Amino acid sequence: MSSYFITFEGPEGSGKSTQAALLADALRSIGLLTRLTREPGGDPVSEQIRKILLDSPDDSITNRAELFLYLAARAQHVENIIRPNLKKGAIVICARYIDSTVAYQGWGGGLSVDMIRTLNNAATGGLIPDITFLMDIDAETGLKRQQDWNRMERKGLDYHARVREGFLAEAKLYPERIKVLDAAQDIDFIHRQVLHYVAEKLKIAV
Repeated sequence: MSSYFITFEGPEGSGKSTQAALLADALRSIGLLTRLTREPGGDPVSEQIRKILLDSPDDSITNRAELFLYLAARAQHVENIIRPNLKKGAIVICARYIDSTVAYQGWGGGLSVDMIRTLNNAATGGLIPDITFLMDIDAETGLKRQQDWNRMERKGLDYHARVREGFLAEAKLYPERIKVLDAAQDIDFIHRQVLHYVAEKLKIAV
């Protein structure tokens, strides 16, 4: 089987990381070479940028600077982690990727979505996921699930409501890539949905 690139997207508290990890464990359990990673982060340099983005004081980073920090982390991550693993024939599973930048810095932060798409393309060298699972949940419910809030999570309910709108708009624009799941459902039920869909796409038995 050839390599495959799967991403999980969604607002805060939607369970992206949980579902990404469950899928990675399931695929490894049947002997498939699988790399689990995340954004921002995944690479040592990208992880340092993550700390700047998430741990800095509120309002300390301008919207435009925030955008370029995410893009810098992504460029490093794609070149050093994602592409090399895909070349090895691995299934790469990433919690957050290009759609998060459109939703957060575009819809949430008010920057040009067209500009962000162009810059995403430059940062990734045009690398698009094969499948994206959008874990959809309303902003208020998602934020209530959070315990330790970082700088991005503290941006306020209105901001996060716009972020959710952005994700859903992307799903409508790219329905062939983005599969929307109700993140309010039971974790195991969602995992079974994800696993069934991936098995169907990869033509594997799970």
